[in-house]
Amino acid sequence: MSFPHSTAAAARLEVVASTGSTNADLRAHADDDHGWPHLSAILTEDQVAGRGRLDRVWTAPAGAAIALSVLLRVPDVPVTERGWIPLAAGLAMADAIAAQQPERSVGVKWPNDVLVGERKICGILAEASGADVVIVGSGVNTRMTAEQLPVQTATSFAVEGVEADVDLLVAGYLARLDGWIARLAESGSAVASGLHDAVAARCVTLGRAVRVMLPGGDDLVGEATGLGEDGCLLVSAGGSVHRIAAGDVVHVRPA
Repeated sequence: MSFPHSTAAAARLEVVASTGSTNADLRAHADDDHGWPHLSAILTEDQVAGRGRLDRVWTAPAGAAIALSVLLRVPDVPVTERGWIPLAAGLAMADAIAAQQPERSVGVKWPNDVLVGERKICGILAEASGADVVIVGSGVNTRMTAEQLPVQTATSFAVEGVEADVDLLVAGYLARLDGWIARLAESGSAVASGLHDAVAARCVTLGRAVRVMLPGGDDLVGEATGLGEDGCLLVSAGGSVHRIAAGDVVHVRPA
């Protein structure tokens, strides 16, 4: 399969038949800024040792999903604003998926899972690698059948009745992500760049009742009311507004 649009969008695109982890592969090249410049990417339809947030295992049958990792060189993005990079990636991927599923509701579950309706189609993991490098990995369920879905809360292009154009999906994602990184670097803040408002507009977590499983093991139940200037989730509970920088968020459905 050829990827002319993706190749044009990326600074360098390597398509591999199979690999352990595209994020790990890119980390090995992080110090080679000449050979692997900003917006270099590795793509596969068979990742056998992927992982998600909190070191969870992420696997999919060969050919059922894509794994894509992008190397971002961000020396001009203020360190205080780099927490927005995974949020920008979630927004960029949601927009790229929505372009191929215009009749469906596509949104971001904070911080960066992409949902179609209420079901997850894409997960994203961003990792710093050195002082000014961020590697953003994403897994998108493309041809996964209903029987192959790992959980009932997942979906895929195929399950939604849509044949994914992977080349256009990757190209659209890369172009959108690069655009947001450039605006973030130029403006110096997510608020000034418009990224804050754009993420908030796509974020289906806002306005919802949520249960947040905090890193220390406690649960916080309340209403997600907004995003802080640093990208944290604002949750109103017990008469106070809590700033959530990390934690698993579950959308609580009305009884």
